[in-house]
Amino acid sequence: MTNWSVNFNLTRIRILNPSSLMHTSLDHEKLEVYQASLEFITWTIPLLERLPASASVRNQLDRASTSVPLNIAEGNGKFTSPDRCRFFDNARGSALESGACLDVMVAKRFVSVAKVQAGKAVLVKIVSMLFGLIRANSDLRRASKLSGRETTE
Repeated sequence: MTNWSVNFNLTRIRILNPSSLMHTSLDHEKLEVYQASLEFITWTIPLLERLPASASVRNQLDRASTSVPLNIAEGNGKFTSPDRCRFFDNARGSALESGACLDVMVAKRFVSVAKVQAGKAVLVKIVSMLFGLIRANSDLRRASKLSGRETTE
């Protein structure tokens, strides 16, 4: 049994857990795809800093790349397969949008093709893993396995 204590203050309520001194993690933090999405965000930082503030693709890439781990976390916390798949699909869409942002940056000559290759490689990995999560949580896939035939999508 855990001994919890609650400290009340006029400005805040803080719940103290004796085990809070140990490293804790949420379920989504253990997912490889979540870690890869954070890796991609870290990769984008120097790229975004070099772009002019007026470049619309700068804000778009920042928002799209941020959306990936947020949707993964939210989807992983859902209880029903359709809800999980919806958020994983949103994350996948944001990863694809991030890739398109990199293409736009090349087309507008903000960066070279060589500069975006590493980021694209991480995005390919993310999209592939998200597709696997969507398939694993898809009712359609479960139904085809139960009937003895696997469908291709």
